[in-house]
Amino acid sequence: ALPRDCSGTHPRGVELCAVGGTGAASPLPQAHRMAFRTALSLRAGAAAGAALARTPPLRSAARTPARCLSVSASLPSSLRSREELGVAAAIANVKGRSRAKFDETVELAVKLGVDPRKSNQTVRGATQLPNGTGKPVRVAVFAKDADADAAREAGADVVGGEDLVQEIQKGIIEFDRCIATPEMMPIVSRVARILGPRQLMPNPKLGTVTKNVAVGVKELKGGQVQYRAEKNGIVHAGIGKVSFTDEALSENIRAFMIALTNAKPESVKGKYIQAAHLCSTMGPGFKLDIKAVDPSSPRFMM
Repeated sequence: ALPRDCSGTHPRGVELCAVGGTGAASPLPQAHRMAFRTALSLRAGAAAGAALARTPPLRSAARTPARCLSVSASLPSSLRSREELGVAAAIANVKGRSRAKFDETVELAVKLGVDPRKSNQTVRGATQLPNGTGKPVRVAVFAKDADADAAREAGADVVGGEDLVQEIQKGIIEFDRCIATPEMMPIVSRVARILGPRQLMPNPKLGTVTKNVAVGVKELKGGQVQYRAEKNGIVHAGIGKVSFTDEALSENIRAFMIALTNAKPESVKGKYIQAAHLCSTMGPGFKLDIKAVDPSSPRFMM
C-alpha cells in the first residue's frame, strides 16, 4: 500500500515529496520512492485519458465517404472547380460520368431561399413530367364499390378498404404511392402513423385524395413526381433515367422547374432559386447555372 506521507493526498506527504524528490539522493526510503513514482504514473495516465476523452472527433474525415473522395480525385480540374454549367452541358456530363451497371436515376437538387420551419414558407407539391420518371410505380387505392372497380381498370396494383388497412398494420406494404377517396379517409387515418413517415399518406394538396381515382392512378403511373423542401430548403427529385435522351431529360427539368417556381410562397422575399445541381445515382454532381434553371430568367433552359 502507498504510505500516507507520500500519497500526495496528505499535506505533509506533498511537502516531503516535493523537497526530497524520488531520485536516489532522496531522504525517503526506497519503498516510499517506488510507491510515489507509481502513483505519479497512474495520475499521468488518468490525466492523459481524460484529455483524450475531451478531444473532439475528426468529423470531416468520418463524414466523407471514400467513394466521394475517389470520384472527386478522378474528375478533371475544370469540374473540381465547381464550374457552373448550362442544362445541356450538365446532362451530357452526368450521362458521360455514369459507370454503374444499372440504369441510374438522374436527380435534381435545388436550394431554395425559404425557411421551411415557418408555416407560410412551406414548399410542397406534385407535377407531371412529360416523359415520366422511368421508374415503375406500384399504386394502392383505398376505395370501394364503383370507385374500386374504376381503380382496377385504370391499372391500380392494390385496391381495398378494411382488408388493406389490416395488411398495412401487419407490415405488408407492397406499393409505392397511395390514393384514397374522401369517404375512405377515416379508415386510412388508422394507419397514418405507418404511412406518414414513409411519405405514403394520401394528401389533398398532392391530389392523392380524390373522387376520380382512375385519373389519379394514371397520373401516378404516368410519371408524376412529388417534391418537398426539407429543413435546409433543398428540394430533391428524380427527373428521369440515364437511358433517356438528352431532349427528354431537358423537357422533364423544364416542367419540374416551372412547377417549383409556381409553388413559391407569397411570403418569400428575395432570391427564390439559389443553387441547383444535377447528378446520377452513383455519379458526381454538377453545378447548374442558376439562370439556366430559373423560369424568370431570359436564359432559362439555355
